[in-house]
Amino acid sequence: MSVFDDPGLFGRLWAAGYDGPGNPDPAPAVDFLAPLAEGGPVLELAVGTGRVALPLAARGLAVSGVEASPEMVAHLRAKPGGEHMDVTIGDMADVPVSGPYRLVFLVFNTLFNLVDADRQAACFRNVARVLAPGGAFVIETFVPDPADFDRDEQVQVREVTEDSATIRMHRYDRAAQTFVRQTVTFDRDGVHLKPFAMRYAWPEQIDEMAERAGLHLAERYADWDRTPFDADSRTHISVYRRR
Repeated sequence: MSVFDDPGLFGRLWAAGYDGPGNPDPAPAVDFLAPLAEGGPVLELAVGTGRVALPLAARGLAVSGVEASPEMVAHLRAKPGGEHMDVTIGDMADVPVSGPYRLVFLVFNTLFNLVDADRQAACFRNVARVLAPGGAFVIETFVPDPADFDRDEQVQVREVTEDSATIRMHRYDRAAQTFVRQTVTFDRDGVHLKPFAMRYAWPEQIDEMAERAGLHLAERYADWDRTPFDADSRTHISVYRRR
């Protein structure tokens, strides 16, 4: 069993700095999602620190979450409104709640954090199980670009200070559509590792998973502002509906 099969790994490693600079503004996502909720209830998979769920709940919707990392949830609880949000600790692929929900969403490429194709497919099946008839499942992911994988291995210098250095290394498996990333920091206290992995998929592959789960693609855009999706789009917002 790989360490990356542990659904709580990401949160344990990254929760402390997750709300730091670099995350996108959640407002466009909230504006997009709120009308699709049709009054709710709503479920966010991998709710994390509540970056999207909390402002969506502030619109008056009943928002629940699934999150594998208690560390992430602790940060959510510390935010205004977070102490009252219903959050289930568990693997998002299992969708360990009963529903039904008018809207389920999974944003910020997090579908790809499920590093096995079977677990990704299970996520879609379990979302279909908890969706109300006609309900929407919204995902946000990047569109893989093989040109970005110009070498089987990549090394990047992330930060250099007077007392530390951080490098990031990637190893790609194109046949499996996976990569492993290791962020390594050297400082006076030693060596610190933060591993991360993804199993990426193209939009048409995601559509196939949805179809097998009984969901159909209803809308697709290049971003939360509903820019038309085309062959040059580097991200997609896809809305699937339960049949």
